[in-house]
Amino acid sequence: MTLLPTQTAPDLGLELVGGGTTDDLNLGTGADGHFTLVVFYRGLHCPICRKQLAEIDKRIEDLQAAGIGRTVAVSMETAERSTRVMNDWHLANLPVAYGLSETAARSWGLNLSRAIKDGEPDLFNEPGIFILDDDGTLFWSSTATMPFGRPSLDDIMAGVRYAHDHDYPARGAA
Repeated sequence: MTLLPTQTAPDLGLELVGGGTTDDLNLGTGADGHFTLVVFYRGLHCPICRKQLAEIDKRIEDLQAAGIGRTVAVSMETAERSTRVMNDWHLANLPVAYGLSETAARSWGLNLSRAIKDGEPDLFNEPGIFILDDDGTLFWSSTATMPFGRPSLDDIMAGVRYAHDHDYPARGAA
């Protein structure tokens, strides 16, 4: 399934490492900034995910200054592996949600992969980045079939700033 811009994003309703749920984050409501950033990562086994989430964690204030008020990282990982992500990757500012189901991953339009080496879960989602507008609809997204080729955080922030400053609408739903 392909999630198109201006469509309401699927509910997440997932547990967060350390307590609470994604519902507590008020994703897609404009809380603390116009946009919400939802980052789907592959899991504990992925060094590129580690680098990406570490950068996001360190740049939460930059994201907020760009108009992204809420950010969350999401995976199909277990609670135990997600806790290791938080601890081993030293994430202090980025909420990490876990337990995304296969059905939910597909509803977001994510690509799925099966393990090909030790340390990988049997089934996991490939990376995806979604920006939600303040009404809970999809504004922009990028999904991948491989761990590499993700948009840079600077490019994402520049695009969000431009869209906000120029009242640029979501595109790609025609």
